[in-house]
Amino acid sequence: MTNTTVGRIGSAVTGLAVLAFAVSMIFGLFSDALFASCLSSMFIAIGFLPFMSALYSLNAEEDRKACGLAGVGFGAVYAVLVLLVYYAQCTTIHLNPGLSEETLSIIDYGHLGSLFFNYDLLGYGFMALSTFLIGSVLKAENGEGKWLKRMLMVHGVFFVSCFFVPMFPVFTAGTSNAVGTILLEVWCIYFLPICVLGYRYFARRK
Repeated sequence: MTNTTVGRIGSAVTGLAVLAFAVSMIFGLFSDALFASCLSSMFIAIGFLPFMSALYSLNAEEDRKACGLAGVGFGAVYAVLVLLVYYAQCTTIHLNPGLSEETLSIIDYGHLGSLFFNYDLLGYGFMALSTFLIGSVLKAENGEGKWLKRMLMVHGVFFVSCFFVPMFPVFTAGTSNAVGTILLEVWCIYFLPICVLGYRYFARRK
């Protein structure tokens, strides 16, 4: 497959998964939709790495390769962290309802402040760092390309909150689920256009 084909597939998979995640989070306010949320999140990671790799491959100028490679590397770290978290949620935790509360408080993503919840935030921190670095090497040739570049780089701001928030008692067991849902929906609203712009970017480069 060519770089543009990989990019189109990656951006499309990521975008559809972000949309599915947004819908599942809304349903989660009224029923248990954690499995659907985690499953769709795994496909965000599966699509994201080819998406970023293709952007790097099409913009890998000699004096910017280190920055681009670092972006792809941080994207891989993100994918590994979140896939471990969500796969554990969809398998070990989902299929073992008898797990003790003490165990769930460590490995259950649904427990705010749990170890795996914090790993998840750390993963998305590295995702933000990845988009910032990839965006910085992106060559924008028109208005849509410039918007894609800006949105990728601005998304890098999330690294700070995702990395440092778990170190402080911001999200605890008493935090309302609605708060987390609103924050995640805002992220979806921001990231979905990145996927659309990315798909169009690859389509033009075909």
